[in-house]
Amino acid sequence: MRSKFGFGSRDVEKNPQVDNTSYDSNNSSEPHDHDTVSDGAVPGESFEYGNSLYAKIQRVAGKLNVEQRGVERVPENERTDTSYFNIGSMWLAADMVSSSFAIGVLGISSFDLGTIDAFLVCLFFNLLGILTVCFFSCFGPPFGLRQMVLSRYWFGWYPVKIIAILNVIACIGWSASNAIVGAQLLNAVNGTVPGFAGILIITFCTLFVTFAGYKVVHIYEKWSWIPTFIVFMIVLGVFAHSGDFQNIPMGVGTSEMGKCLSFGSTVYGFATGWTSYAADYTVYQPADRSRRKVFISTWLGLIFPLLLTEFLGIAVMSASAINGQDNKYFDGYQTSGNGGLIGAVLDPLGGFGKFCLVILALSIIANNCPNIYSVSLTLQVLHERTQRVPRFIWTFLASCVSLAIAIPGYSHFETVLENFMNLIAYWLAIYSGITVSDHFIFKRGFGGYRIEIYDKPNKLPIGIAASIAFCFGVAGVAVGMSQSWWTGPIAHHAGDGDVGFELGFAFAFTVYTALRPLELNYFGR
Repeated sequence: MRSKFGFGSRDVEKNPQVDNTSYDSNNSSEPHDHDTVSDGAVPGESFEYGNSLYAKIQRVAGKLNVEQRGVERVPENERTDTSYFNIGSMWLAADMVSSSFAIGVLGISSFDLGTIDAFLVCLFFNLLGILTVCFFSCFGPPFGLRQMVLSRYWFGWYPVKIIAILNVIACIGWSASNAIVGAQLLNAVNGTVPGFAGILIITFCTLFVTFAGYKVVHIYEKWSWIPTFIVFMIVLGVFAHSGDFQNIPMGVGTSEMGKCLSFGSTVYGFATGWTSYAADYTVYQPADRSRRKVFISTWLGLIFPLLLTEFLGIAVMSASAINGQDNKYFDGYQTSGNGGLIGAVLDPLGGFGKFCLVILALSIIANNCPNIYSVSLTLQVLHERTQRVPRFIWTFLASCVSLAIAIPGYSHFETVLENFMNLIAYWLAIYSGITVSDHFIFKRGFGGYRIEIYDKPNKLPIGIAASIAFCFGVAGVAVGMSQSWWTGPIAHHAGDGDVGFELGFAFAFTVYTALRPLELNYFGR
């Protein structure tokens, strides 16, 4: 039986690279092995084999130098990205953006913190949040597998599909939120530019970069951070010269603790947001890469832009507390959000200041590229039929969905951003608790993985322990979260501060560590 894309059973046989499992003639849901490569790696040229619609589309893509590979394992001889700088610059560009600036602004605008306590929360929760991104970046070179495919080793073939759905939501949500920030900046340049127009510009520019795939994304990220960094330095210089920085006093007591914990959850959610697709951007690195150097390169690429932009956001937002009827910072933020706030800083520069705002608006593209690129790979993990839809088609469809979410969400951005960051922190903390436990306690490091079984459902873990641990992680989040629609009992004792991600990690880690030996003993895998 042929799907609407024209992929029948014969096409699977001609194109084993599309899915290294096959299904028997009675439509059984249980796949069986048929791959002919011991380590499961798939040569790039094999994507064009056969006469199916898939192969024809891939042949056209090959002629246009569009990346054809999806979630299939990258062979050793095709891992030609030998630059450690490519690893760090990927995240340097992705976080050297106005979205990071917006996170810092929330410390004062939403959580009513002082300047010093907001700075300290940003520092420590960023240092915590980026650890898992650095850790999972180290998995790409030795395995040549995408992050969601690697997740099969911890969650199993079927439960990982739930994780993939959560990742799809995260990727598209990130993309929509970031596009709104870019639209705010464009609106601040010229108040006649409506929000939907700015969102359209950001979305289609992102699609243009991500459609071609890994190499183009890395090339763009390698250089795009430079003009953005220059603009942020201009913002810093102009604001410092203005003397408008305000040292808002730090609060005290239980209320202050609650505000710090809640803002920390938001900061952590932004910093750790790349965790679920970190390995996607190191799969073309050679297998002999130094894990220490990969980790350090990723760490440097993340921590520098996060601290620079968020600290700057806190500092500039502090000026909105200046007493007086004519406060251009407060008025700008009320009118155009983060775009209006930065616009108030750059106002003395006239037309050049507006040009700087345009640069910052376009910087959002660098932040959205990982989201839109990785969402296409995540969708391919959901089912063998979604894997037979070329990656670049999913990229286009995901961009359309992101656009449809961002336009109506434009006028409610601050609330959406705060709640979304917390939700990201929750589920990624649970994910990290399970994976860290399995990697260090049960697999005992990288040597405990069997690369060749990544696409073999009957050899991967069953996933019962991970599934139960995930549910307990959700319970931990529920008792520790602090949102407008629910405050957990433990959060009440923390001054209504959000400790959801901390408890989610702890519950998931503990339960998985207790249940995984039972699963191994009973099922043997």
